[in-house]
Amino acid sequence: MSADYKSSVFLPKANFPMKAGLPEREPEWLARWERIGLWRRLREQSKGREKFILHDGPPYANGNIHIGHALNKILKDVINRTRQMQAYDANYVPGWDCHGLPIEWKIEERYREAGKDKDQVPVIDFRAECRAFATEWIDVQREEFKRLGVLGDWDNPYTTMTFDAEAAIIAELGKFVVNGGLFRGFKPVMWSVVEKTSLAEAEVEYDDHTSNTVWVRFPVVASPRKELQGASVVIWTTTPWTLPANRAVAFGADIDYVVLRVGAAGEGSLARKGESLVCAEALVAELVETAAITAHEITARLKGRELDSTVLAHPLRGWEPAGRGYDFDVPLVEGHHVTTDTGTGFVHIAPSHGADDFEIGQKFGLDTPETVGPDGLYTGRVPGFVGLHVFKADKPVWEAIVSRGNLLARGTLVHSYPHSWRSKAPLIFRATPQWFISMDTNELRRKALAAIDATRFVPAQSRNRIRSMVEDRPDWCVSRQRAWGVPITVFVSKQSGEPLRDPRVMARIVEAAKVGGADVWFTADASRFLTPEYDPAHYEKVTDILDVWFDSGSTHAFVLETRPDLGSPADLYLEGSDQHRGWFQSSLLESCGTRGRAPYGAVLTHGFINDEQGRKMSKSLGNVTAPQEVCDRYGAESCACGWWARTTPRTCASGPRSSATRSIPTVACATRSAT
Repeated sequence: MSADYKSSVFLPKANFPMKAGLPEREPEWLARWERIGLWRRLREQSKGREKFILHDGPPYANGNIHIGHALNKILKDVINRTRQMQAYDANYVPGWDCHGLPIEWKIEERYREAGKDKDQVPVIDFRAECRAFATEWIDVQREEFKRLGVLGDWDNPYTTMTFDAEAAIIAELGKFVVNGGLFRGFKPVMWSVVEKTSLAEAEVEYDDHTSNTVWVRFPVVASPRKELQGASVVIWTTTPWTLPANRAVAFGADIDYVVLRVGAAGEGSLARKGESLVCAEALVAELVETAAITAHEITARLKGRELDSTVLAHPLRGWEPAGRGYDFDVPLVEGHHVTTDTGTGFVHIAPSHGADDFEIGQKFGLDTPETVGPDGLYTGRVPGFVGLHVFKADKPVWEAIVSRGNLLARGTLVHSYPHSWRSKAPLIFRATPQWFISMDTNELRRKALAAIDATRFVPAQSRNRIRSMVEDRPDWCVSRQRAWGVPITVFVSKQSGEPLRDPRVMARIVEAAKVGGADVWFTADASRFLTPEYDPAHYEKVTDILDVWFDSGSTHAFVLETRPDLGSPADLYLEGSDQHRGWFQSSLLESCGTRGRAPYGAVLTHGFINDEQGRKMSKSLGNVTAPQEVCDRYGAESCACGWWARTTPRTCASGPRSSATRSIPTVACATRSAT
């Protein structure tokens, strides 16, 4: 018979239940914290202590929080509680991002469902609906974040749509206006023909897309190389719709090219016996197979640089529906981006539809027409195709090229392609007038790189990621063709086309926005801001909206620098790794452009919640778990401990106030409930 030790084991008696019962008990704890004014008492107790400031990256106010929000907020809460217990004054001010396309898109959906056109609604009324929508979701998200047990100044958060915030954002933009950093340029930008606006890189996601591909002849018109007489240069492209915008063909200076004479072709091949085709020697086999060429010989070999000064004909030259619209010469020019990875070793250049193409166009003085309108329709600069939507243009374009005898082959390719994060529609590069912040004027790029070097990154290798982005990034496109957001408050001279850079005018706009918000830009007469110095008849008012990343990138100015319970720069910014191209970077550029330094002393990056197959949870994949369900079933504290143990580095940079590294105890996750 086994011994019964129960009576001999003496355990301490506790006045709390042995069963956690987190889903039931956590709401009781939260209610108690409210009753005793825990947050207020912590602030009173912390007066005079050294501050620790973790600046909250604002979530977007357009729906219930998701599992990524929960991870991010709980990690911040763990760090702030740890600092508070280490005798710092760890105030935490939550915030929300309220402007921009996602909210505007939701309001537009309501109009579409009702059969209405949002463009027929007064802009002020539309903006009011957007504001009300954001306000509603802020209230919802606030309660959801509080249910996670996150302590913060929930009664006094910041939002980007308060009048003071909008005025501050306008003031920050004004600094770039006055110092010459803001300019209007004509460049290709990532464009959504569905939302009819340019998009920031952080608003773009990449997904598989099936593109039509074509191999097209560009007949040689003239060349200093006799070997090229009567030949055709062959290009390959995955965007046939851009061919009407072609203005050049690029070669690689050090690439080996050949002239290939067709001896025979298979049934159905568009290759012609006896014709000469020019392509990269390394890609001959690929071209021969694609075009079903069954016999050929190499008649000449040339280095890429030997092709210079050769002139080609556009493949649509002589196409009757276009009149003489494509009878211009197409030069062969050197291209820095040409490779022999695939295709033919030649790249067709449409300066209106690509960053590299545009750069080459500027270098060689090529025509850069505005070929596509905001709705994706060809403009009058595309003879024979005016009014055709670019998503429906591939077939009509290649059929026109076939009629001129210049299509060699076609096919399809599945590849990673940019899509709108909101509409999920494919994007295009479109040359259009936009407002940019120069990366080189006032040495913004140099200042940003220096600030990156002066910042501590956790993990350390994340510094390399953001540094490479800033090193290579083009000028910052800050204009959007939308209605909801902070407008680009700039007047442009009708005579010179230059923006008015007068600090007195900017100051009047800022003061008006403090009283009436950014709406004042749409409702007030221009004379309110321009007189007495300028005649309003000589200026036009810009109506584009600011990139929302400029809004959130300015939060250091109207949150950290204006609240006496905070300070600037922050000790820490903490977000997911996607924010290297988002909030981390926009905050860095805005602060470096106006203050010459970063708005943070340290940047900590966390990962993402994965499903059981190791895939990132996302709504599009349908593999998300709502944090509300987790709280109801297991309690928020269970998630906090598990995530903290798996995703967060054990050290955090100190920020600007100390050179010492402040360790973060792993026990912190277990103390959230006991605070």
